[in-house]
Amino acid sequence: MSLKLNTASGGSISLQETNTASNFTATLPAATGDVMVSGNMPAFSAYASANQNITSSTWTKVTFDTEEFDTNSNFASSRFTPTVAGYYQINGATNGGNSATMTRSMIQIYKNGGGYKYGADLSPTGSNGGTTVSSIVYLNGSTDYVEIYAFITGTTPSIFSNSSLVYFNGSMVRGA
Repeated sequence: MSLKLNTASGGSISLQETNTASNFTATLPAATGDVMVSGNMPAFSAYASANQNITSSTWTKVTFDTEEFDTNSNFASSRFTPTVAGYYQINGATNGGNSATMTRSMIQIYKNGGGYKYGADLSPTGSNGGTTVSSIVYLNGSTDYVEIYAFITGTTPSIFSNSSLVYFNGSMVRGA
């Protein structure tokens, strides 16, 4: 079935299911071509509100303990497990340091418990090394999940807490 709306300024169409008493409304923008209607498209954003000590030269799961938003309740324990299959833009950032001897700082998206996409791999010459990672990841909507891991080489390294420098967020960009 095809539905066409002819109006120069956009408009709205009310959709009504025949077997329920509910009305549903889809608002369409004035656009040419395919239009994406936002429905159940999970998105989340979290950050670290406390410093996290990690072991030097060891991939360590980063703790993101403060949620800014979680539109579909799919983020828990520093892990995003969406219940809607599709392609997700996943972003992460860490700011490691607390070591005058830091020589390496890396970040990685882990999918289902294993390394998936590497981000920045820095060789800082001081006590601070910010790294970022970003990728589109397919998640099946049932068992797939993503986390952020960091790797810092130095004496007693830690990941600093900072809502604008240490974050993990993502959003569905296209359904499966």
